[in-house]
Amino acid sequence: MGKAERVTYDAPPGHVPPRRNIRLGQARQQLYCKEARVPLLTRITGPRDLDRLSLEELGRLAEEIRTFLVDAVSKTGGHLGPNLGVVELTLALHRVFDSPKDKVLWDTGHQSYVHKLLTGRQDFSKLKMKGGLSGYPSQAESEHDVIENSHASTVLGWADGIAKANQVLDRDDHVVAVIGDGALTGGMAWEALNNIAAAKDRPLVIVVNDNERSYAPTIGGLANHLATLRTTDGYERFLARTKDLLERTPVVGRPLYDTLHGAKKGLKDFIAPQGMFEDLGLKYVGPIDGHDLEALESALTRAKRFGGPVIVHCLTEKGRGYQPALQDEADRFHAVGKIHPDTGLPISTSGADWTSVFGEEMLKLGEEREDVVAITAAMLQPVGLDKFAKAFPDRVYDVGIAEQHGAVSAAGLAHGGVHPVFAVYATFLNRAFDQVLMDVALHKCGVTFVLDRAGVTGTDGASHNGMWDMSILQVVPGLRLAAPRDADQVRAQLREAVEVDDAPTVVRFSKGAVGPAVPAVGRVGGMDVLRAPGTDTPDVLLVSVGALAPMCLEVADLLNKQGISTTVIDPRWVKPVDEAMAPLAERHRVVVTVEDNSRVGGVGSTVAQALRDAGVDVPLRDFGIPPRFLDHASRAEVMAEIGLTAPDIARQVTGLVAKLDGRYERSEVDSVEAARD
Repeated sequence: MGKAERVTYDAPPGHVPPRRNIRLGQARQQLYCKEARVPLLTRITGPRDLDRLSLEELGRLAEEIRTFLVDAVSKTGGHLGPNLGVVELTLALHRVFDSPKDKVLWDTGHQSYVHKLLTGRQDFSKLKMKGGLSGYPSQAESEHDVIENSHASTVLGWADGIAKANQVLDRDDHVVAVIGDGALTGGMAWEALNNIAAAKDRPLVIVVNDNERSYAPTIGGLANHLATLRTTDGYERFLARTKDLLERTPVVGRPLYDTLHGAKKGLKDFIAPQGMFEDLGLKYVGPIDGHDLEALESALTRAKRFGGPVIVHCLTEKGRGYQPALQDEADRFHAVGKIHPDTGLPISTSGADWTSVFGEEMLKLGEEREDVVAITAAMLQPVGLDKFAKAFPDRVYDVGIAEQHGAVSAAGLAHGGVHPVFAVYATFLNRAFDQVLMDVALHKCGVTFVLDRAGVTGTDGASHNGMWDMSILQVVPGLRLAAPRDADQVRAQLREAVEVDDAPTVVRFSKGAVGPAVPAVGRVGGMDVLRAPGTDTPDVLLVSVGALAPMCLEVADLLNKQGISTTVIDPRWVKPVDEAMAPLAERHRVVVTVEDNSRVGGVGSTVAQALRDAGVDVPLRDFGIPPRFLDHASRAEVMAEIGLTAPDIARQVTGLVAKLDGRYERSEVDSVEAARD
């Protein structure tokens, strides 16, 4: 790792400046305003405070923001690389447009940290933590935030709708949609562009933040087109130079320039093949150096005045100014945990996580079976397919941020005789439900969907929790769904899934470190028994789903201390419900299900329906996630807030059993806590 230039400070007395591995554009920049002897950033309480800064001060502020981001995000974790790349762009946006009257929309919202700083939110000490700033835009935080988004490719639809509303209500507000080049690989973006282009007189500025990456380098035909624009001397610069030359030419100079200008469409396609956008009817400006404040403000000002839809194409550098990020070829520090700010190295490392367990087993499957192929939606490394891709580059397909296409393509691959494994975050599979239903399941295609980050994910907030998959997938005919409880079961159930060639299969697992193995003590049908009751007349059948097995065993221990005998089972495959479930439930007084998924339509609801269908009339209590969006906090804090902890569950089950006995007393319920202690 090369030596980075040191940053010097003219700081207030008593201030100890942080030492950061920041690579500056010019040697030894002064990050503090000498006149006021206070950091420039602390003088920014809102976007209009930027208006009084000189270009030189704005340059210093940009470097100060980068230092702040490295210092703050290294302590909490977060999306570092994308935000280091949009500093000048965000400054220019807030100088040219008047937020919140003008709406500045971000796609995706993980690139909004600089926007937060410039709109009065400079306490990053609890970023992504309970009570702190969200890692995405948040309407609860600021009137400057509009879309609370982490699902990509939606911003152009939002912008189109807001612009239409402005037109209907005769408002002169501007709408600016900032979209990364990775998000432009999503089909929704192009559906929106098709509609935006239809209204030539409806003002809307689309800023393409082109850093050649989403998580990893951007893939596909659009990326190739943008790359061509990046490496071509743009029309606007060519025309400007031509104009200067011809206007100095006597007599014929100006008419010749007008002729060239009138033929600009053909000339533009010759100089810079940007016709794709203009063929849609969209004015194109660029490409613009996304780190040149003067050029950015000029381009955005022209786009603002145009009076119709305009695309401003900005070239930015993900991870700019921070050498460890720039040297990270995988994803330029797209998202980091807590790191050492000078080196970029993790502060601490945990054991194996669920994702890496899947990745290792996927590699073994690839070595054993030539028909196994992999699909990712612009997230090769985050979902653990990087090792598979390195070993079998011709058998992995990155479809970009296009989960719908990925699912349909998987159906085609299966029909063609191979077995695709589509690895995707659980929250993002929501977007491809119709394709899972009507393309994969209807056609009985053997496709395996691997859902990473299932259940409560916590710090990334409402949009990232994978809490709907087991509900929405229950309605898909023929689909089989596995919820492994530990690393051994991830390996085993992935192998079971890829053996199915006539129906979709799903394997879902949690985020973060995987705990120790949870051994089975027996098996009933296809279900593992994790704890036997020790009596022929057990009270509670506790159905444990996935990674919640250790907690469910703790619940059983607490119940046992109350004299309540409990059988704990792991169904392994939660869809379809195992045929042995009903007769087993009939031998117990109460059935309890515990799942890291919405209670509405989840495993508990499905088990209850299966028991009714079998004529088994046993009380059932289902524990899961309530039907509401969950605020960002740690996973443990969220689980405690929604009552998915061992003491909470044991207390309620104790009360239910006591009611059945006709001896319900509050003191008995409260004694669960004492037993736990």
